[in-house]
Amino acid sequence: MTTVIPHIIKGQEVSESARFSPVFNPATGEETAQLAVADSATVADAVAKAQEALPAWRSTGLAKRADVFFKLREIITSRQSELAEIISLEHGKVPSDAAGEIARGLENVEFCAGLLHHMKGEYLEQAATGINVHQVRQPVGVVACITPFNFPAMVPLWMVTAAIAAGNTVILKPSERDPSAANWIVKAFHEAGLPEGVLNLVHGGKDTVEALIEAPQVKAVSFVGSTPIAKSIYERATALGKRCQALGGAKNHMVVMPDADLDAAADAAISAGFGSAGERCMAVSVVVPVGDIADELVAKIRERIADIKGGPGTDPQAEMGPVITAQAKERIEGFIAGAEESGASVLVDGRKADLPTSGYFIGPTLVDDVVPGMPVYDEEIFGPVLAVARVDTCLLYTSDAADDGESV
Repeated sequence: MTTVIPHIIKGQEVSESARFSPVFNPATGEETAQLAVADSATVADAVAKAQEALPAWRSTGLAKRADVFFKLREIITSRQSELAEIISLEHGKVPSDAAGEIARGLENVEFCAGLLHHMKGEYLEQAATGINVHQVRQPVGVVACITPFNFPAMVPLWMVTAAIAAGNTVILKPSERDPSAANWIVKAFHEAGLPEGVLNLVHGGKDTVEALIEAPQVKAVSFVGSTPIAKSIYERATALGKRCQALGGAKNHMVVMPDADLDAAADAAISAGFGSAGERCMAVSVVVPVGDIADELVAKIRERIADIKGGPGTDPQAEMGPVITAQAKERIEGFIAGAEESGASVLVDGRKADLPTSGYFIGPTLVDDVVPGMPVYDEEIFGPVLAVARVDTCLLYTSDAADDGESV
């Protein structure tokens, strides 16, 4: 019997849907479940339930709200191996990466447990003659949280905790690629004593997101994902007068100066470039060695790549898992092929790595002699591809430097 991953609306699981989408284990390529996709009526129901729950939650005392987060912290801490296994099975992360993600999410839970302090306003007497100024923190209303596939536990725990702690009600829409961690988190919130309707969960893709943005009761939208979608969501939400934070992609560079500790720099490049298979918005994707250290640094990185063991999260020796989908793998391989065609040097080719033949595996890749204008340099790859862009000098700006900087 096929497992169906349901929505959770006002504490109730809702599996009925006119449309379902498959969920895969990226380490095997096998379908593991069917995901219920929310249509406009399901989204409207979730929004209505969140709106109904808002007055009571908004008037709930801060100490009682904080108590939910103390209990939530205990639930996640005591059962984090359970959540980590869910992340590994649906995202493909190795257990150490999954555990690290949960630890970062717990930091926000702990932050919200200190709610009484964070919600303080301010009072300024005699700001002008006879005028006193009060600053009061109040919830904005129903908040939509749209989270990415690469951190299926951490980003929801970043977004929904702060929104709920401040007295808002929330509708969470996780990535359809690895949704089960979000279901686990919502159930943990309810187990911690969060009233039904304060946190609701709907699944789906573009149509579901658009329905959330267009719902008049939704007053704020928080999004993490690709840059084109971030721009689209920001434009649509703000045009409707909603508050919006929309976080997009990145192309992070690591500049290595001539006097750097090259062993430390190589270790950092390996960790930041290939951790979680490069599927991090803060992954280092370009190393910029300055001056004549380039050959030595590249050799050290190449040497370390040989020691990285890829494999499924179920393998305790694995240090890097698969990428999220077959389409992602194909796209990453296209960047590697394009790098060769554009004149870069592929020193380590992840397409040829000794990895399981099933699933969406691609090995760590090192591309040298990369320059601006090459797609491998210009575009966010979101995979285990580390580019090296050599430069002769570096222009360093300091507070006491001349206006045109100092050349190093």
